Parts: sequence; C-alpha cells; structure tokens
Amino acid sequence: MSFSRRSFLVTAGAVLTAQAVQRSATAATTVDTRFTPREVGSPTAKIVVEEWFSLTCVHCAHFAENTYPQVKKNLIDTGKIRYVFHDFPTDQLATVAAMVARTLPVDRYEAFCASLLASQDRWAFNREGNPHDELKNMAAFAGMPADVFEKAITDQPLMQFILNEQNQAQTKYGFDSTPTFRFNDKVQVSSAISYDEFVKNLAQAS
Repeated sequence: MSFSRRSFLVTAGAVLTAQAVQRSATAATTVDTRFTPREVGSPTAKIVVEEWFSLTCVHCAHFAENTYPQVKKNLIDTGKIRYVFHDFPTDQLATVAAMVARTLPVDRYEAFCASLLASQDRWAFNREGNPHDELKNMAAFAGMPADVFEKAITDQPLMQFILNEQNQAQTKYGFDSTPTFRFNDKVQVSSAISYDEFVKNLAQAS
C-alpha cells in the first residue's frame, strides 16, 4: 500500500520520543513488553528476514494469507530463518490496531495480527460497522478485557513508539509502500511476493 508520509504524520500528530518503563525489583529489571521486538524463529538462525507491514494494507493481507504460511512452515519452524515483524501503519486505524496488538501478550501478537489481516473487510473496511467496536470484539476474542482495550487505544507512549520506529525506518531505508522486506539487511523488496520469490531473495541475501 502506497502512502503519503507527510499527510499521515500530520494526521497522527507530532512524534515524540518514547521510552520503555523500567522498574527495579531487587536485582531484576522488569521490561515493558509493549516495546520489545516481535519475532519468531530460531534466535541463532543465519538469515534474518524483516517485514514492515500495515494492518489495513490489502497487499500485506495478501502476503499474510498466501505466502507467510509457507514461510512459517518451511523456513521459520525449521530454524532456517528468524523473522522479525515491524509495525508500519499507513493510516490512523492501522496505528490503533498495532497498539492493541502490542498490548496483548507477546506470544499472541503474531496470531492476532494474522487474524486482523485476514478479516479487514470485517473491521477496517466495513462501512456499516464501527471499526472501534469491531476491533474491540476481536481483541476480546484474543483475551483482552474491555478496560485494557480502552487504555490501549489511548496509550500515547505506545503510539509515539510505533510512529518513531516507523519514521526511523522510513528515513533509513526510504520505504514508499507496504509490505516491505529486508533479507539479512542486504536485499530489500517492496511487494506482496510469492513464496518462490521469497526463497529467491533468501538465496541472494545468503
């Protein structure tokens, strides 16, 4: 999905620097998981694939439905690659959805995002429904209480974190559409690529 970076940032508001909250309890440090990486696969895999995606992007949904299941089965679950998800919302609704996804326990992030991408017509593009209510219902199905949901969608530090990460990626890599992939930080592709194309890019980045 192509987007206007300037218009999106104006709509979202000014981006401020967000910091994760850390508290000491005896000798241990508690990490706020809202701000931690979202990744799957072997941490020692020689190849790292990163995906920047928007939850309201139809091309991201196409990749998630048609290519990612094969990637997960053949490459992630077998330990061949480590896969890193990056939130790159292309509109305000996608930002709110990403905030909700990151508020869930880390181990529910991947499945929840997959569910949102698979049902965009229900919550993102349903003109007869209320996106807020539909998103709230899906979050509840994923185990998020109503009060936690309401806090999540107004979580300013989390929103600022997501937008800061997006802005940094935009500046560093020059993204102009989603989904965008980087293979081992060598090969960059912006397209809902097929599984064969995915494997071909892996070979180039190895």
